[in-house]
Amino acid sequence: TWYSAVFQPFPSSLPLLAVPSVYFHHLHIHGQTLASAQALAQTPAPALPGPALLGPFPGGRVVRLHPVILASTVDSYERRNKGAARVIGTLLGTVNKHSVEVTNCFSVSHNESDEVAVDMEFAKNMYELPKKVSPNKLILGWYAAGHDITEHSVLIHEYYSREAPNPIHLTVDTSLQNGHMSIEAYVSTLMGVPGRTVGLFTPLTVKYAYYDTECIRVDLIMKTCFSPNRVVGLSSDLQQVGGASARIQDTLSIVLLYAEDILSGKVSADNTIRKVGHFLMSLVNQVPKIVPDDFETMLHSNINDLLMSQIALNEKLVNL
Repeated sequence: TWYSAVFQPFPSSLPLLAVPSVYFHHLHIHGQTLASAQALAQTPAPALPGPALLGPFPGGRVVRLHPVILASTVDSYERRNKGAARVIGTLLGTVNKHSVEVTNCFSVSHNESDEVAVDMEFAKNMYELPKKVSPNKLILGWYAAGHDITEHSVLIHEYYSREAPNPIHLTVDTSLQNGHMSIEAYVSTLMGVPGRTVGLFTPLTVKYAYYDTECIRVDLIMKTCFSPNRVVGLSSDLQQVGGASARIQDTLSIVLLYAEDILSGKVSADNTIRKVGHFLMSLVNQVPKIVPDDFETMLHSNINDLLMSQIALNEKLVNL
């Protein structure tokens, strides 16, 4: 089942982000015409989505974006069909009174020509899969790989407004028009007089959020910036532990110098050092107190168990 809409070009004198809904020429869902330009010209235009996400936008109009969204957008853009100018997809995440957090997404099949078509059935089925694992995940809006908002974006946004209250529109500039990947988020806002309503896409502030596992991957990807061939090898578990230990040691050295400066009178003490002291004390108390001999016994026991399992597995493979 496809959602499709045929648009009539609107006057070039209008701002690109201000598109009057009376210029929707035809709107089809499941093949049934809902409205035409003539009917819309005589009746009040259908309102675009209203105030963001059921009331004032949480967190001061800030969208928290996880890095997996950007990776998925770039991946879907690289795998796009031949001749496709851009790709679109659905944004999933959570909403509370403090923030809107976009944690996942998936690409959606669509076609952009004289008629814009979106595969609604595919989008619905794809949404049901993550919802089974995380029932609190909601459809927050949609993304598009591109540096601007086009006439087609208005029609696609109209579809997503049926799935989410005032959906977010995220644009990711995969073509690097300005020499970098510009990332912008918008919501639609009503303006104009009743009966001739104009929807304006107003920008939101985009901030980045990370899970601990995502942060490790992002740090690894950032290392490619300093590699001539943009390739970096994966670190072993032991190398990661060693790197983390080195960073902790460097951080403790900085804290130690700060404490020594306070004791020597070079720096005046304030509430900051008190908070640091409480944090370090809490950190030390969390370290298990194990006698060195007991720790060595536990380590050798685990190593012996690992060796025995490897030997038994090797014997079974040889006897096959």
